[in-house]
Amino acid sequence: QVQLVESGGGLVQAGGSLRLSCAASGRTFSSYYMGWFRQAPGKEREFVARISGSGGRTYYADSVKGRFTISRDNAKNTVYLQMNSLKPEDTAVYYCAAGASGSTYVMSYDYWGQGTQVTVSL
Repeated sequence: QVQLVESGGGLVQAGGSLRLSCAASGRTFSSYYMGWFRQAPGKEREFVARISGSGGRTYYADSVKGRFTISRDNAKNTVYLQMNSLKPEDTAVYYCAAGASGSTYVMSYDYWGQGTQVTVSL
């Protein structure tokens, strides 16, 4: 069982930056792929980025590539999402998730956090 708690969301102007954190419980954190997803009002939850258990492999949605960076610190059981050059269309609730595979599909992840709101204003 893995429990996930996100933090770091907030209100930022377009062009600004935020860093999201996701703290995980459990002693098997490093065995999981970790993903970040987001859900805007009226839209389906969508994949943002994911990272392998060791941190050596990352993958990004085209919409965030070059602006967002996912990383993890297995000693701290934490995964991060550094978001730069934010745009209004990045506004959403951001969720972290843990899963056994590196899939981009929501259904492939077994554990989810409660989400943190990111709002980007013009």
